[in-house]
Amino acid sequence: MRLRALLDTDALGLRLLGGEDELDRTVRGVMTTDLRDPSRYLSGGELVLTGLAWRRDAADSEPFVRILAQEGVTALAAGEAELGDVPEDLVAACARHRLPLFAVHESVAFATITEHVVRQVSGERAGDLAAVVDRHRRMMTSGPAGGGPDVVLDLLGSDLDLRAWVLSPTGRLIAGPKTSGPALPAEACGRLAAEHLTATRTGRRAPHRVLLGTTTYSLFPIRSTGRSPQTARDARETVLSDWLLAVEADAGDWAEERLDLLYGVTQLIAVERDRRDAARTVRRRLAQEVLELVQTGAAPAEIAARLRVAAPVLLPGLGAAPHWQVVVARVDWDGAEIEEGPAAQALLEEILVDPLTACPEHSDRIAVAHTGDEAIALVPLPAVPAEQDGSETGVLADALLESVRDPLTAGLDDDGRLTLGVSAAVHSAEGLRGALEEARHARRVAAARPGRVCAAGHQELASHVLLLPFVPDDVRRAFTARLLDPLRDYDRRHRAELIPTLEAFLDCDGSWTRCATRLHLHVNTLRYRVGRIEQLTSRDLSRLEDKLDFFLALRMS
Repeated sequence: MRLRALLDTDALGLRLLGGEDELDRTVRGVMTTDLRDPSRYLSGGELVLTGLAWRRDAADSEPFVRILAQEGVTALAAGEAELGDVPEDLVAACARHRLPLFAVHESVAFATITEHVVRQVSGERAGDLAAVVDRHRRMMTSGPAGGGPDVVLDLLGSDLDLRAWVLSPTGRLIAGPKTSGPALPAEACGRLAAEHLTATRTGRRAPHRVLLGTTTYSLFPIRSTGRSPQTARDARETVLSDWLLAVEADAGDWAEERLDLLYGVTQLIAVERDRRDAARTVRRRLAQEVLELVQTGAAPAEIAARLRVAAPVLLPGLGAAPHWQVVVARVDWDGAEIEEGPAAQALLEEILVDPLTACPEHSDRIAVAHTGDEAIALVPLPAVPAEQDGSETGVLADALLESVRDPLTAGLDDDGRLTLGVSAAVHSAEGLRGALEEARHARRVAAARPGRVCAAGHQELASHVLLLPFVPDDVRRAFTARLLDPLRDYDRRHRAELIPTLEAFLDCDGSWTRCATRLHLHVNTLRYRVGRIEQLTSRDLSRLEDKLDFFLALRMS
């Protein structure tokens, strides 16, 4: 607001004492002080209110005014309640430093002036920001993005004093303010994403308010442009792909104009969301072409040719052809008529994001296609040096879901599942078909497990773990009950720890010495316990078949 506007408001009781030529200066804030040196609390553009308690004699006015002028203060308003008329030495000092000076009538409280200035400045800032946002929206919709979400978040910080972050549905930080202040911890990102997904699934009206510790956040959905809650047939179509805007503020008491402004910001960021999604088109098409060649039984030479085209797109500057892994994902919704392939594709692209990649877009190394209800990703890996050959590299099934399990479980609620399978790395086009089948089989192993979010890797396809998920539940229960229930009952009655002893004995490959050492028992005590196990179950732990039965029963229990 302009200084001139203060004089036009009779309720403020201001009288101009000097600086009539400076009344077009802009007021960006207000501060009350009676410190002799308030410089540490000034940032420029303020209207300073003072009761003159700092003034002991006429010599104090010059240094006080000089400090205000050096810090870029817009004007000074001195109250008349303490000393009556404003001292002439203060008027003269303000004139020397070209600092506008007002007298505040003794009947007017500084709080009245403060409230008026804050209300006017906040309203004008909101209007200015709305205009900037509208201009930026037109620029982004008519051409390349002008800086992405970071620009908009910086505007929120500088013009509305709001700290805000853009998050993915898995809690990945997409953009944040560059201004000073603590960063948003990864744990907080995950919890905010989970709260947002829970609120969306339960149909709560946005913005969603969340309290983390002592800080309140307001969460705004960022929906794809052209899609509104009215046009979406089912929230489950996009709940696992839409971004969200987390604002460090309580929007519960905001005026409609301020809420409308924030929703305008989400629409602006949605344009960037769609732009990044469109940038994945080339990589999606490459993955689709390779997948079709693999599934139709094309010659390895033809598949290899497509992979040579894909490699420089996904790994720019890579000299040698990479190795490849295949990741298969599927999202299943109970009783819903939803096209699940695109949803799985968008979610798999998000899960496979590598936050450490140096590419302009984190998704530049991801090529994901979808066929039917499943999504299939081709993940390129740089060629492994000879000295590292045989070491564990590339995508690991458990690691993929470690940080996103909680948010995704909230989004899937009680009617959705995500299952994911990961193949081993293959070195050539000939191995790609086998890798695809391996990843699909690993996903089926994951699907046989309990839980909303499950994954399995190629390592699990080479052991008994492959077989256990496919044993019917009633068979599993009967098998484990027949072998283990007598031991559990005995442990419950006598606290004999037969089950832990059995586990340790099998884990030590039947070695009496090693098992006794591990359990801190005498060997004779261990022999007594093993004998009791054999007596209760009518089994012989010296026989391989009985050892194997106990091993499987423990794994299935």
